Amino acid sequence: MSEDFTLLPDLAVRPLGGSVIWANDEFFAEKENLINPGPADYQTSTFGHKGQIYDGWETRRHRGKPGDDAAIVRLGVPGVIRGVVVDTAWFKGNFPPAVSVSALEIDGYPTAESIAEHDDWVTLVDRAEVTGDSRNPFPIEHDGRWTHVKLTMHPDGGVARLRVHGEGRPDRRLLGLGPVDLAALENGALVLDCSNRFYSSPNQLLYPGLARRMGDGWETARRRDDGNDWVRIQLAGLGRIHLAEIDTSYFLGNSPGAARLTGRTADGAEVELLPRTDLLPDTRHRFPITVPDAVREARLDVYPDGGLARLRLYGELTK
Repeated sequence: MSEDFTLLPDLAVRPLGGSVIWANDEFFAEKENLINPGPADYQTSTFGHKGQIYDGWETRRHRGKPGDDAAIVRLGVPGVIRGVVVDTAWFKGNFPPAVSVSALEIDGYPTAESIAEHDDWVTLVDRAEVTGDSRNPFPIEHDGRWTHVKLTMHPDGGVARLRVHGEGRPDRRLLGLGPVDLAALENGALVLDCSNRFYSSPNQLLYPGLARRMGDGWETARRRDDGNDWVRIQLAGLGRIHLAEIDTSYFLGNSPGAARLTGRTADGAEVELLPRTDLLPDTRHRFPITVPDAVREARLDVYPDGGLARLRLYGELTK
């Protein structure tokens, strides 16, 4: 089974603003753990007053009684879901035999209880068997836009992490009301390709907010040749860029020495937005962009390698 979809950003992860808003049961371990970044931790013989402590979501035993357990995640970035991973790491004798995943698109900010009672949930992953202490990937072929995802365990047990990989699809009614970060995941931007992702994912370049540590950005391996590293980004739409922010925060001895920014127009022509420019470590660099061309893609080249915290491309959509 292909897991290529896992290269796409996790739309549910907490640093992107995801939230586990409801669960019918979380007796042994809290539902919020489902969307924590990073792999689940485990220490043997660490007991709380309800039993062994797990870094995941775990419900009580049904003891033969009918019914299933479910948790609902509000995506940090609404969008198209290309695949999910139900990770049962460290759950060996207490994982669910099967799971299913459904999704919902909803406007506004209704209560968690009303969302749980909604009748319009669409099945993305029909009831499927899973194995314990493992990553269970499920590709999804559905082009719908979703704001919420429901994970159902049949009938009960524990899941460490739920990863919801896909592409952001913003509410278009909100775009154009002010300056837009055309490179933001939450606005629909997407990493198309990059030269290297040895230490961390380039998707983090497009995350909201400021990085809080070096691991929150994109860092490449050290190059031992004459080339340089790069990342290609599909922007939120065709637009004109007025301001670029290249942030090397927390990268001190491993930031790039310089960067160059180019764009690609609707007809495929390449335009230089920012010529090769020296960068400083641990600095938020802001550069005015005076090129009048509207672009739909951007490529950031760093010389020769290193790490960046964030890339912001502020401008306006032209269509």
